[in-house]
Amino acid sequence: MTTILEKLRSGREAVGERWHRAPRWVRWVLLAAVIVFFYALPNREFYQYLGPIPTPGSNFTQVLFTVSIYVLLAVGLNIVVGFAGLLDLGYFGFFAVGAYTVAVLTSPSSNLKTLWPWLLVVPIAIALTMVSGVMLGTPTLRLRGDYLALVTLGFAEMIRIAATSSAFLKGQRGFNQIPHPPGKYADGKPFFGVLDARPYYWLVLTLIILVVIGVRNLTHSRVGRAWISIREDEDAAQLMGVPTFKFKLWAFAAGAAIAGLAGALFAGKQNFVNSQNFELLNSIIILAAVIFGGSGNIVGAIVGGGLVAYMIERFRGIELFGVELYEYRFLFFGLVLVVMMIFRPQGLIPNRRRAAEFKDRRKEVIVGE
Repeated sequence: MTTILEKLRSGREAVGERWHRAPRWVRWVLLAAVIVFFYALPNREFYQYLGPIPTPGSNFTQVLFTVSIYVLLAVGLNIVVGFAGLLDLGYFGFFAVGAYTVAVLTSPSSNLKTLWPWLLVVPIAIALTMVSGVMLGTPTLRLRGDYLALVTLGFAEMIRIAATSSAFLKGQRGFNQIPHPPGKYADGKPFFGVLDARPYYWLVLTLIILVVIGVRNLTHSRVGRAWISIREDEDAAQLMGVPTFKFKLWAFAAGAAIAGLAGALFAGKQNFVNSQNFELLNSIIILAAVIFGGSGNIVGAIVGGGLVAYMIERFRGIELFGVELYEYRFLFFGLVLVVMMIFRPQGLIPNRRRAAEFKDRRKEVIVGE
């Protein structure tokens, strides 16, 4: 078993080296081909030839939209967990803030009766989630490790309980008739609707590309270098003059803004928001997705978020010996995570720095033996 794993590991490392050594134009062509593939994916004329990839028990385009939302959330949480090294167990609370902001300001069932258009409310939702990230981070980011995780966990539970018990937020009755994004076909039919999830998927996919470009540029800037120094050794970074508290607050605000954007997109697509949409389990799944894909690597976060969301939905409609496998989806998901953490703790596509660290640790273990 060890020999097989070593061969697989060396094979992955060789592929990574070839990718980084390939000419720039080759990488751009391959990247463009991947992007075209995902834009074409929700079309039945295309995915019907992809064998077992389409989900048999649910609408594949709806699943793709869900997967894209999870990918966007994983990219945002990767800023907090992967780059800044802050353990956040309540990230889905920011997603709820974004969704409820859209619902309260646009739905006819809201007590405010403002009925603002969806497009106008999205920047407000992003701004409010950033403010909530700053409000949460200001008194708590001096904590570290498990203590910070508990505080963020409490934040998510506070949001969920407030949404359940508050008359203003409608509890389980929720908000209905949330407007869709603007846009019409040539015949006057709305581009975004309830039945066809493809326009929403294309919208989220486009936003993912823009967010990834922004996050990548940010991580290669002074801010990104500060985040990495905090993740590696916060005390050493502070001694070297890095204002650690300020940059941790920036990480919280940036991650919250992306979660708020995802919440606004979710509310517009679902046309309905209630307290049952924001359970604590979702925060755990997003965190697991980031670790599964490779914490600290944008590509790893994308792959992790996509695979986790897809794996959970893939079991729907599949029976084995008369048993609906979807009921045991989290059991299978947990087993996959356990195996993954044993044999590849750095994730599927780890950050190159973290991969080097794990490689050094393996050498130390071998020498110690």
